Amino acid sequence: MKKLCIALAVAALAPVAMAQSAGDIVVRARAVYLDAANKDTVAITDVSINSKWLPEVDFTYYVTPNFAAELILTYPQKQDVSSTAHGGFIGTLKHLPPTLTAQYHVTGLGAIKPYVGAGVNYTRFSSVNLLNGALSVEKNSFGLAFQAGVDYAIDKQWSLNLDVKKVQIRTDLSLGATNLGTLKVDPTLIGIGLGYKF
Repeated sequence: MKKLCIALAVAALAPVAMAQSAGDIVVRARAVYLDAANKDTVAITDVSINSKWLPEVDFTYYVTPNFAAELILTYPQKQDVSSTAHGGFIGTLKHLPPTLTAQYHVTGLGAIKPYVGAGVNYTRFSSVNLLNGALSVEKNSFGLAFQAGVDYAIDKQWSLNLDVKKVQIRTDLSLGATNLGTLKVDPTLIGIGLGYKF
């Protein structure tokens, strides 16, 4: 009887695996830290944007229990831009970086569900004000995105999520009609959040 009581207590405390089926949709809200690589080939040298925390929402659609597609969204993010050649701060810009990935989710591990993904990123730059308007950037950026993460089921609907992405975000900088080179933001995005399955 004692062993039975212990077994029942353990079962009651154990997390419920959040099994996915074809057609399931999981919505997650994440807090994401953007860590910019800031590699450049720009003539005015050492152009960089600041690293920062930002909010993110993603929608994951399961084609099968293992394969899914994820759309990652946020609102336009304002970034400070600096250049050592100009004494530091040279202005601000905003970027909107929606990303779409195809994912493979590992099943059979109970409440723990790791995944990997790869896809494409589109970034739209706006509200550019650099060197009092003298410096401009290419408005559109397309690049690859790579992703790895894990979901941990709290119950059949709710889950905790840890996610890491590497995204190609690049833009050419110009001074008038002169192309100065390419700023490679190429951030690593480290996110933690909460998911709900519909």
